[in-house]
Amino acid sequence: MKLGLLSESPADEAALCLLLGAVFGTTIEPVQPPLRARGWPNVMQVLPAVMHHLQFQTDAFGLVVVVDSDDTRLHDADHADPDKFHPLCRLCQLEMTIRRARKRWVLPPDRAPLRTAVGLAVPAVEAWYLCGRDPEVGEAAWRRDRERDVVRYTRRDLKQRVYGTMRPSLPLETRRAEEEARRLARDIHLLEREFPNGFGSLANAVRRWRG
Repeated sequence: MKLGLLSESPADEAALCLLLGAVFGTTIEPVQPPLRARGWPNVMQVLPAVMHHLQFQTDAFGLVVVVDSDDTRLHDADHADPDKFHPLCRLCQLEMTIRRARKRWVLPPDRAPLRTAVGLAVPAVEAWYLCGRDPEVGEAAWRRDRERDVVRYTRRDLKQRVYGTMRPSLPLETRRAEEEARRLARDIHLLEREFPNGFGSLANAVRRWRG
Protein backbone atom coordinates (compact mmCIF):
# COMPACT_ATOMS: atom_id res chain seq x y z
CA MET A 1 0.00 0.00 0.00
CA LYS A 2 1.36 3.41 -0.99
CA LEU A 3 1.09 6.08 1.72
CA GLY A 4 2.50 9.53 2.26
CA LEU A 5 3.96 9.98 5.75
CA LEU A 6 4.63 13.30 7.45
CA SER A 7 6.10 13.68 10.91
CA GLU A 8 8.68 15.70 12.82
CA SER A 9 11.62 13.48 11.87
CA PRO A 10 12.55 10.93 9.17
CA ALA A 11 13.18 8.48 12.02
CA ASP A 12 9.57 8.79 13.19
CA GLU A 13 8.34 8.27 9.62
CA ALA A 14 10.38 5.07 9.37
CA ALA A 15 8.76 3.76 12.55
CA LEU A 16 5.32 4.92 11.45
CA CYS A 17 5.69 2.92 8.24
CA LEU A 18 6.13 -0.26 10.29
CA LEU A 19 3.31 0.54 12.73
CA LEU A 20 0.85 1.27 9.93
CA GLY A 21 1.87 -1.93 8.22
CA ALA A 22 0.75 -3.78 11.34
CA VAL A 23 -2.57 -1.89 11.38
CA PHE A 24 -3.30 -2.67 7.74
CA GLY A 25 -1.76 -6.15 7.78
CA THR A 26 0.31 -5.36 4.70
CA THR A 27 3.61 -3.74 3.73
CA ILE A 28 3.57 0.03 3.44
CA GLU A 29 5.38 1.62 0.51
CA PRO A 30 6.12 5.21 1.56
CA VAL A 31 5.56 7.86 -1.11
CA GLN A 32 8.10 10.54 -0.34
CA PRO A 33 6.81 14.09 -0.85
CA PRO A 34 9.32 16.72 -2.06
CA LEU A 35 9.16 18.56 1.27
CA ARG A 36 10.33 17.16 4.61
CA ALA A 37 9.54 18.53 8.07
CA ARG A 38 11.77 19.02 11.08
CA GLY A 39 9.70 19.84 14.13
CA TRP A 40 6.11 20.83 14.81
CA PRO A 41 6.00 24.32 13.21
CA ASN A 42 7.49 22.97 9.98
CA VAL A 43 4.90 20.19 9.78
CA MET A 44 2.15 22.80 9.76
CA GLN A 45 3.97 24.88 7.16
CA VAL A 46 4.55 22.09 4.63
CA LEU A 47 1.32 20.13 5.15
CA PRO A 48 -0.81 21.88 2.47
CA ALA A 49 1.95 21.52 -0.15
CA VAL A 50 2.54 17.87 0.77
CA MET A 51 -1.17 17.15 0.47
CA HIS A 52 -1.36 18.85 -2.92
CA HIS A 53 1.63 16.92 -4.24
CA LEU A 54 0.26 13.57 -3.09
CA GLN A 55 -3.23 14.32 -4.42
CA PHE A 56 -2.30 15.53 -7.91
CA GLN A 57 1.13 14.06 -8.66
CA THR A 58 1.17 10.59 -7.09
CA ASP A 59 -0.98 7.49 -6.74
CA ALA A 60 -0.71 7.49 -2.94
CA PHE A 61 -3.67 5.86 -1.19
CA GLY A 62 -3.55 8.38 1.64
CA LEU A 63 -1.50 10.61 3.94
CA VAL A 64 -0.78 9.99 7.64
CA VAL A 65 0.49 12.86 9.80
CA VAL A 66 1.89 12.35 13.31
CA VAL A 67 3.26 15.02 15.66
CA ASP A 68 4.23 15.26 19.32
CA SER A 69 1.87 16.95 21.77
CA ASP A 70 4.81 18.26 23.85
CA ASP A 71 3.21 20.39 26.59
CA THR A 72 0.20 21.58 24.59
CA ARG A 73 -3.49 20.90 25.14
CA LEU A 74 -4.24 17.16 24.88
CA HIS A 75 -6.80 16.00 22.36
CA ASP A 76 -10.17 14.80 23.63
CA ALA A 77 -12.66 12.68 21.73
CA ASP A 78 -15.25 15.47 21.73
CA HIS A 79 -12.87 17.73 19.76
CA ALA A 80 -14.19 15.98 16.64
CA ASP A 81 -17.34 18.07 17.11
CA PRO A 82 -16.72 21.31 15.14
CA ASP A 83 -18.30 23.25 17.99
CA LYS A 84 -15.67 21.88 20.40
CA PHE A 85 -12.57 22.48 18.25
CA HIS A 86 -9.72 23.55 20.54
CA PRO A 87 -7.28 26.06 19.03
CA LEU A 88 -4.42 24.93 21.30
CA CYS A 89 -4.77 21.23 20.43
CA ARG A 90 -2.26 20.28 17.76
CA LEU A 91 -4.42 17.51 16.37
CA CYS A 92 -7.31 19.96 15.97
CA GLN A 93 -4.97 22.44 14.27
CA LEU A 94 -3.79 19.80 11.79
CA GLU A 95 -7.34 18.73 11.00
CA MET A 96 -8.31 22.36 10.38
CA THR A 97 -5.31 22.85 8.09
CA ILE A 98 -6.32 19.74 6.13
CA ARG A 99 -9.91 20.94 5.75
CA ARG A 100 -8.80 24.38 4.55
CA ALA A 101 -6.36 22.89 2.03
CA ARG A 102 -9.05 20.65 0.55
CA LYS A 103 -11.38 23.60 -0.01
CA ARG A 104 -8.90 25.08 -2.49
CA TRP A 105 -8.86 21.98 -4.70
CA VAL A 106 -10.92 21.21 -7.77
CA LEU A 107 -10.65 17.48 -8.38
CA PRO A 108 -11.15 15.87 -11.78
CA PRO A 109 -14.29 13.69 -11.89
CA ASP A 110 -12.24 10.50 -11.98
CA ARG A 111 -9.95 11.46 -9.08
CA ALA A 112 -10.73 10.24 -5.56
CA PRO A 113 -9.97 12.65 -2.69
CA LEU A 114 -6.74 11.96 -0.82
CA ARG A 115 -7.45 10.07 2.40
CA THR A 116 -5.92 11.64 5.51
CA ALA A 117 -5.45 10.64 9.14
CA VAL A 118 -3.73 12.42 12.00
CA GLY A 119 -2.09 11.05 15.15
CA LEU A 120 -0.83 12.83 18.28
CA ALA A 121 2.02 11.27 20.26
CA VAL A 122 1.60 12.11 23.97
CA PRO A 123 3.82 13.73 25.05
CA ALA A 124 6.28 12.63 22.35
CA VAL A 125 6.73 9.72 19.97
CA GLU A 126 9.37 8.24 22.28
CA ALA A 127 6.52 7.40 24.68
CA TRP A 128 5.09 5.14 21.98
CA TYR A 129 8.45 3.40 21.64
CA LEU A 130 8.45 2.67 25.39
CA CYS A 131 4.93 1.18 25.34
CA GLY A 132 5.04 -2.27 26.90
CA ARG A 133 8.54 -1.69 28.24
CA ASP A 134 8.06 1.09 30.78
CA PRO A 135 4.90 0.85 32.93
CA GLU A 136 5.32 4.48 33.98
CA VAL A 137 4.69 5.71 30.43
CA GLY A 138 1.22 5.98 28.91
CA GLU A 139 -1.32 8.47 27.63
CA ALA A 140 -3.70 8.18 30.59
CA ALA A 141 -0.87 8.45 33.12
CA TRP A 142 0.50 11.57 31.41
CA ARG A 143 -2.96 13.15 31.40
CA ARG A 144 -3.50 12.40 35.11
CA ASP A 145 -0.09 13.75 36.04
CA ARG A 146 -0.76 17.00 34.20
CA GLU A 147 -4.10 17.42 35.97
CA ARG A 148 -2.35 16.92 39.32
CA ASP A 149 0.65 19.07 38.34
CA VAL A 150 2.93 16.06 38.84
CA VAL A 151 6.12 15.60 36.80
CA ARG A 152 6.95 11.89 36.71
CA TYR A 153 9.16 12.21 33.63
CA THR A 154 9.97 14.77 30.96
CA ARG A 155 10.35 14.52 27.20
CA ARG A 156 14.12 14.63 27.72
CA ASP A 157 13.80 11.63 30.03
CA LEU A 158 11.96 9.74 27.30
CA LYS A 159 14.74 10.39 24.82
CA GLN A 160 17.31 9.15 27.33
CA ARG A 161 15.31 5.97 27.97
CA VAL A 162 14.88 5.18 24.27
CA TYR A 163 18.19 6.27 22.74
CA GLY A 164 20.57 6.25 25.70
CA THR A 165 21.24 9.94 25.05
CA MET A 166 19.18 13.12 24.94
CA ARG A 167 20.78 14.14 21.63
CA PRO A 168 20.77 11.09 19.37
CA SER A 169 22.16 11.20 15.86
CA LEU A 170 19.66 10.58 13.10
CA PRO A 171 21.05 7.08 12.33
CA LEU A 172 20.76 6.10 16.02
CA GLU A 173 17.31 7.64 16.28
CA THR A 174 16.15 5.77 13.18
CA ARG A 175 17.60 2.43 14.26
CA ARG A 176 16.01 2.56 17.71
CA ALA A 177 12.68 3.82 16.34
CA GLU A 178 12.52 0.93 13.88
CA GLU A 179 13.53 -1.62 16.53
CA GLU A 180 10.73 -0.55 18.85
CA ALA A 181 8.23 -0.27 16.01
CA ARG A 182 8.94 -3.86 14.95
CA ARG A 183 8.38 -5.00 18.54
CA LEU A 184 5.12 -3.06 18.81
CA ALA A 185 3.93 -4.31 15.43
CA ARG A 186 3.74 -7.82 16.87
CA ASP A 187 0.94 -6.61 19.19
CA ILE A 188 -0.30 -3.36 17.71
CA HIS A 189 -3.43 -3.38 19.89
CA LEU A 190 -1.25 -2.76 22.95
CA LEU A 191 -0.19 0.59 21.52
CA GLU A 192 -3.82 1.38 20.68
CA ARG A 193 -4.92 0.63 24.25
CA GLU A 194 -2.15 2.58 25.99
CA PHE A 195 -2.42 5.59 23.66
CA PRO A 196 -6.12 5.57 22.69
CA ASN A 197 -6.57 9.19 21.63
CA GLY A 198 -3.20 9.56 19.93
CA PHE A 199 -2.55 6.23 18.23
CA GLY A 200 -5.82 4.37 18.75
CA SER A 201 -7.87 7.02 16.96
CA LEU A 202 -5.29 7.12 14.17
CA ALA A 203 -5.49 3.34 13.71
CA ASN A 204 -9.29 3.43 13.63
CA ALA A 205 -9.24 6.26 11.08
CA VAL A 206 -6.97 4.45 8.63
CA ARG A 207 -8.95 1.21 9.01
CA ARG A 208 -12.06 3.09 7.90
CA TRP A 209 -10.30 3.95 4.63
CA ARG A 210 -10.99 0.39 3.51
CA GLY A 211 -14.59 0.45 4.67
